[in-house]
Amino acid sequence: MNKKRNIVFISHGGGPMPLLKDPDHSEMTATLKKITAAMDKPSAILVISAHWEASLPTVTSGKNPDIIYDYNGFPKEAYEIRYPASGEPELAKDVVNALKKNGIEAAQDDQRGFDHGLFVPLKIMYPEADIPCVQLSLVHSLDAGFHIQIGKALQLLNWENLLVIGSGFSFHNMRGFFSPNSQEIRENNMAFDHWLTSVISDKTLPENTREEMLNNWDSAPGSRFCHPREEHLLPLHVCYGMATQACETTFKAKIMNKQSSMFYWGK
Repeated sequence: MNKKRNIVFISHGGGPMPLLKDPDHSEMTATLKKITAAMDKPSAILVISAHWEASLPTVTSGKNPDIIYDYNGFPKEAYEIRYPASGEPELAKDVVNALKKNGIEAAQDDQRGFDHGLFVPLKIMYPEADIPCVQLSLVHSLDAGFHIQIGKALQLLNWENLLVIGSGFSFHNMRGFFSPNSQEIRENNMAFDHWLTSVISDKTLPENTREEMLNNWDSAPGSRFCHPREEHLLPLHVCYGMATQACETTFKAKIMNKQSSMFYWGK
């Protein structure tokens, strides 16, 4: 039987900007703190980050991973951020075993550090950095159905009080972020956000229908405008695969002047 765990998909904002007190990230920061307050403190955290893709699902397995400053063009203090959370090699091994038991080849990487998809939101949510963390990659194919299958495989994890975070963004069009907020941008943003929220939160939707809709997410209104490339959406597919049910709570936040959503499943 699966032990207690929480699953949440978050919209993690633009690079280190949430930690640089950018006012366009104030709602995001408040929302992450609200999500944290709704949960017991986890014993370990598994993060699926939009900022790591590999040929196979790959997990960080080092005991003390470094920080990867995988962004550029920011002030000096953006490269002085520290998040000294430890790794959790046993959890990494369990993740790989769960995937392999479901016929999914997987790998461990004991050299890779934590990218900003992990350390930026976690510095807001758990600033003490006293919870061990493991990061799981996406797969280069960016196949929606395969990432749902990864999540389903992770249902085998029997880690007590585990927090699983899909760290992406419900809107991720870089041109849209830095262009005037035109009617086209607003309409596409709201249309896709409404569709996504409905699919993830509608408790009357049969699970095979929900899964089919997520598999074919790029048929949704505004989908390819909001996600010209889908790497920031796919952590949600992994989260849904683990939960295979409608989310318990939806959180909304304006981030960089765009409607953004986060979704929480308790277990």
